[in-house]
Amino acid sequence: MALTSSRSELSKLQTNKTKRLYRLPSRFYGYQLFILIALAVVFTWLSRNEALDRWITGFWYDAATQSFPLQKDHLLDLLNHRLAKYIAIAFGAVALVYGAYKRNARLVTAALLMGVGALVVGLLKSMSHHSCPWDLVEYGGKAVSYPLFSAIPADSGPGRCFPGGHASSGFMVMGLFFAFWRERPRLAWCFVALGVVLGLAMGFGQVMRGAHFFSHNLWAGWWVWFSQVVVYGLISTRFAKE
Repeated sequence: MALTSSRSELSKLQTNKTKRLYRLPSRFYGYQLFILIALAVVFTWLSRNEALDRWITGFWYDAATQSFPLQKDHLLDLLNHRLAKYIAIAFGAVALVYGAYKRNARLVTAALLMGVGALVVGLLKSMSHHSCPWDLVEYGGKAVSYPLFSAIPADSGPGRCFPGGHASSGFMVMGLFFAFWRERPRLAWCFVALGVVLGLAMGFGQVMRGAHFFSHNLWAGWWVWFSQVVVYGLISTRFAKE
């Protein structure tokens, strides 16, 4: 009986340990800092004159009608702009509720990080003076575009189009990395890869509609991952118990 009781207590202890927050090693943050800086440099270079953005967007713009044929496509709007976003949000909500029910601090934190990533992009987007392609003069609109970090023109239009808010709904899945890194690192990195694929796919659907430039989505992914790494580092430093 004593042996059985000891095994039971050990099993409970091990189970509790797997649910606690943990601190990521310092080298992880070093690697991420290097990668994020490198990506920021690359994305800034790609955004320097919007040449790549205009080249990609040009495939989906009809100069004859001065419009984006897929802008009001009901199927694309339903599958990409609505359904995909709602599924991603529901995924985060389920992770939060299930994590709370199981008292899994890691899963709850990861679900909250998903929300943090989307929130950061949403706040940046709300303050942006960059207008969407369909609002620009070059694509039948009235707003004037300008490269990233350039002076804001007087006729910048309605703005609120940078970074890509819709893409962030896919990228936020990367937050689940922090729930599984210690015991199942391969699965953790799979969630990062899944988030990248979803974010780029959902973002490109918006490019096809004329709602965003491609670089808007790249920066959305950058800000989502950056905010998740920083916030997890702060939370784990404060609450993680080794």
